[in-house]
Amino acid sequence: MASTSQPLRGKRACKKIFWVVFPHACFILSLVIYAFLGALMFSHIEGNRKVNLSEEYRTFLQNLWHISRNLSDNMTENEEIFKEKIHALLSTAERDWFVNPKDIWTFFGSLFFCCTVFTTVGYGNTYPVTRTGKYLCMLYALFGIPLMFLVLTDMGDILATVLSKSYNEFRKLQSRILASKLCSGSTCNKGDELKSRAQSKIVINEPLTIMEVLKSQPGIKRKPIKYRNAEIFEMLIARENEHTKPARSKSIERWSSCPELARGKTMSRVIENFDKIGKELEKLDVPIVLMVLVIFVYISCAAAILPNWETRLDFQEAFYFCFITLTTIGFGDTQLEHPKFFLFFSLYIIIGMEIVFIAFKLGQDRLIGLYKKLISFCGEKKIPSKKVYPK
Repeated sequence: MASTSQPLRGKRACKKIFWVVFPHACFILSLVIYAFLGALMFSHIEGNRKVNLSEEYRTFLQNLWHISRNLSDNMTENEEIFKEKIHALLSTAERDWFVNPKDIWTFFGSLFFCCTVFTTVGYGNTYPVTRTGKYLCMLYALFGIPLMFLVLTDMGDILATVLSKSYNEFRKLQSRILASKLCSGSTCNKGDELKSRAQSKIVINEPLTIMEVLKSQPGIKRKPIKYRNAEIFEMLIARENEHTKPARSKSIERWSSCPELARGKTMSRVIENFDKIGKELEKLDVPIVLMVLVIFVYISCAAAILPNWETRLDFQEAFYFCFITLTTIGFGDTQLEHPKFFLFFSLYIIIGMEIVFIAFKLGQDRLIGLYKKLISFCGEKKIPSKKVYPK
């Protein structure tokens, strides 16, 4: 029996873990599928579009040709011409004239574009040109941004749980260290000896009947009949509850024996897990300085790794780029030579955005508390004190 019960317990534990992890995996998987479908859609629409040479492009080439004919051998004159005419002419040029759409809208380029859309980063380096692509981009963002925020909220619960538990364990360890320093060795040993003596005197017996309970409690005989009957009645209720405990195990066996009931119970647990999304994030209470330190270390690690494939970036520029990305500002002033490598870094982006979101949430709570204190302080100052007149 013991050999068969252990595999059953293992299977039940695996099922419990699966149904706990299922909501989190469902959100992340749906976001990944949504990103891949968007990449296929935009690579097909924007990558296969035809580039029509407009009249503006032809006039641009003609003006450039006329300016090039007027260039001389004198470098100073050419610099003046460049400052006045060529600089103004290049400002009217469009990027679409010189770039092949298939080179931009590859699968990985489109996937990078989709990630910048539903994360609301929006660098501005890649954007749809066709009318169909613009309409589909709006529709794609309309459903993708809420899905991204849902994933952020769900992962925020996990990070909030990890941060709160780590912080609480650190505080417990800190209090133990302080207690061990404050407590002298002699007094602590005496206290331990007293505790051990007190525990050695306590003997817990488990009587079988109420009569044995009455015999083992001599204090009951000294009490009046009214109080004695009340205690006997309480003992009878406690004894009855002990007899009804095996019935609870029978109900558990019924749940396990009937698969339909067990399925309903597991489904209700899954629904409860969905309803608990965002609850742990609301309970998080850690110092804001700790979150700022976590963000600094997190961005510094990425800034040290990113220049390995983006050779034009140093540590400071990579730190700036990661901060602009994780805060979803996305100026687009820093362009990546290999965006598909940074795309594989997408898990880093999502977790980093979540850490920044938690820091903003904590900062918001601190600001609300500060405003409450300020308003209450101003209210107390403005309320006039009541004067007590003599009767």
